[in-house]
Amino acid sequence: MKQPSRQARWERRTQVPLLVLAVAFAVAYAVPIVAPDAGEGVHRACTHAEWAVWAAFAVDYLVRLGLAADRRVFVRTHWLDLAAVVLPLVQPLRLLRLVATLMLVGRRARMAPQVRLTTYVAGAVVGLLMFGSLAVLSVERDAPQGNIKNLGDAVWWSFTTMTTVGYGDHSPTTGLGRLVAVGLMLSGIALLGVVTANIAAWFIARFERDDQVERLQLAVLRELQDEVRALRGEVARLSGGDAGGDGDADGDGDGGGGPGAMPAQAADAPPSRAGRAGVTSPTP
Repeated sequence: MKQPSRQARWERRTQVPLLVLAVAFAVAYAVPIVAPDAGEGVHRACTHAEWAVWAAFAVDYLVRLGLAADRRVFVRTHWLDLAAVVLPLVQPLRLLRLVATLMLVGRRARMAPQVRLTTYVAGAVVGLLMFGSLAVLSVERDAPQGNIKNLGDAVWWSFTTMTTVGYGDHSPTTGLGRLVAVGLMLSGIALLGVVTANIAAWFIARFERDDQVERLQLAVLRELQDEVRALRGEVARLSGGDAGGDGDADGDGDGGGGPGAMPAQAADAPPSRAGRAGVTSPTP
């Protein structure tokens, strides 16, 4: 049995802790937006928590890079992880830090063998809906011409944007808000495509399973028909053999003598009274 590599063991051990840190990042990102009147200490603590979570994912990337068998191949196949690590350092904005952390969380979630496609898609939809709402609210709430002023409006706008409906009652007016809108629209189209493909694959698998069951049933019926046919042939063969044996027995019983033959008992019988009367005795 092939042993897992050191990189695979590291990824398996750090899967759950990194997902817990992702939840902590979500809380730290949401608190300053949902409660803007919180104290300065709360805002500072949330900012430190965001940077700490990003640093944990950055360390995870560096460790996986060090444990990789071929580092060039690792960098080439994990360039999104590298971009997510470097992006907040180039431009330390909260929105970029959010995007970078979401990218890292998504990449690690796809590596988990226990995460099925349906779970991953559902988590991606909920995560994008939540973080899209928080992101657009953070950049549009203080905009002079903005019309997204509370969390309810932000969630409604995110939902209509992700589903590509776009009622138009709420729309971003700032550059960052429109950038968030573009990301949500592209993500919504991609996720809807994945959901549609997943549903179609489920129906196809169901039909194939039904066809397989029907084929098995037909095969069993054919086997039963063959057995019944063989039994009928055996019964017919045995019936024909019994009829021939009975005919031979009857022929042997009647063939002992012809129509003119006299039975042995008749031949050995004594002469009758009439026969004796026809013979005259001599006169004394």
